[in-house]
Amino acid sequence: MNKKKRFKIANYVVVRVFSYLLLLTSCLFLSSCFGSKLASSGGGEVTGTSGRAFSEPAPYGMTLIKRGHLKMGIEAQDSLWGKQTPIRDISVDGFWMDETEVTNSKYRQFVNYVRDSILRERLAELDETYRTVKTDKDGEEIGTQLNWKKALPRKPSEDEQEIIDGLYVTNPVTGEKMLDYTQLNYRYEVYDYTTAALRRNRLNPEERNLNTDIAVNPNEEVWISKDTAYIDDEGKIVRETINRQLTGPWDFLNTYIVNVYPDTTCWVNDFPNADNETYMRYYFSNPAYNDYPVVGVTWEQANAFCAWRTEYLLKGLGPAARYVQRYRLPTEAEWEYAARGKDQNEFPWDNEDVASGRGCFFANFKPDNGNYTKDGNLITSRVGIYASNTNGLFDMAGNVAEWTSTIYTEAGVEAMNDINPQLKYNAAIEDPYRLKKKSVRGGSWKDPESYIRSAWRSSEYQNQPRSYIGFRCVRSLANTVSEKTKSSKKK
Repeated sequence: MNKKKRFKIANYVVVRVFSYLLLLTSCLFLSSCFGSKLASSGGGEVTGTSGRAFSEPAPYGMTLIKRGHLKMGIEAQDSLWGKQTPIRDISVDGFWMDETEVTNSKYRQFVNYVRDSILRERLAELDETYRTVKTDKDGEEIGTQLNWKKALPRKPSEDEQEIIDGLYVTNPVTGEKMLDYTQLNYRYEVYDYTTAALRRNRLNPEERNLNTDIAVNPNEEVWISKDTAYIDDEGKIVRETINRQLTGPWDFLNTYIVNVYPDTTCWVNDFPNADNETYMRYYFSNPAYNDYPVVGVTWEQANAFCAWRTEYLLKGLGPAARYVQRYRLPTEAEWEYAARGKDQNEFPWDNEDVASGRGCFFANFKPDNGNYTKDGNLITSRVGIYASNTNGLFDMAGNVAEWTSTIYTEAGVEAMNDINPQLKYNAAIEDPYRLKKKSVRGGSWKDPESYIRSAWRSSEYQNQPRSYIGFRCVRSLANTVSEKTKSSKKK
């Protein structure tokens, strides 16, 4: 296969989200060397350097979850749970978290972005003004990028119309034009900083082991795994996990191509022998459902959304972008810590009941056997219509269950560290299916009371879309100095 053809980016969105982040460490180092003034002292004492601190603004639609401690799991085991859940004391650092689940409206913005990017790539073959020259800091040309300031044609020419029509297919029954969702593929890159930082992966063999009793083998081979993806000659996405000898820092850059359109057929596939055709046809596309949580999104698609959201943010930040952390899915520990609220309750609210004394339910779930409407809803509900927990988060119980970044194991937190715990595994395409389970939290509109507890753990395969699973994003803090420390310094 022609190498140029394999990596041709026309018709696909090339995202350089983590190119910014790749330079983060070096940027911070340089700013500390050259961006601060040397504090002087007449007596020649070491007094440290000074510099401008970065004040991180609150991200839109997110709330701050401050660092703290959690007894993860449930202590009072009962018959409703059916199995023991691991329990452990853990601590997590602060982070930003979406106040609500990602809605159809927000996810549709992502889909539209991918659609428009593909159109601009194709139209640029006719009109070069759909691209602009990309330069480095010295003004040297380093390539081209899409020109988002140029509007798409309102009165397209014959050739332009042909390109636009290429994104649509004709409904064989009604004859209507429909967006061809199979073309909506999003390409993005993730730099694996953690793996790159491991001592065993150092490029200099002398740095791989600090034990001076062990002789250095300058010819020692180090093998790494990296994910890559490309489009083959038939237009299909090909995902591969490559095992190869370490050659340089770019070996830790992983490439993904994901079709981003949600699986709207999940409503009929999840519930056979049920009449859910209306949801299948209109839940994602009808503006009436704009503020409802998006469903039918796989774990892989949720990660792609996080990557796009990061890229979208970085474009508008300017120099401050070097400090901002990327959007991502929460770890299982972060999710439970945030859901329990400031008092670490069993439910996101402050008592063990699921309804008030007046019969008003605190969440959207299945209150009774076969009675989904007892809480006022049949399926999902608009996000944020129930009261938030003490962290300012809505729908942390019920509505839709939520993806986390953590792989699902029976051991759970027992297999994790007790500081910022996480179990992560990027399953290769050839891995057994059982290794592709991810942890899902919060319960959903179809689940009974016992499943919407903050500590309840469930799982789903990373490529499986469901009508009852959505997600929300988190972002690590750029500044982890606690308020207590700040106030003590002021004194």
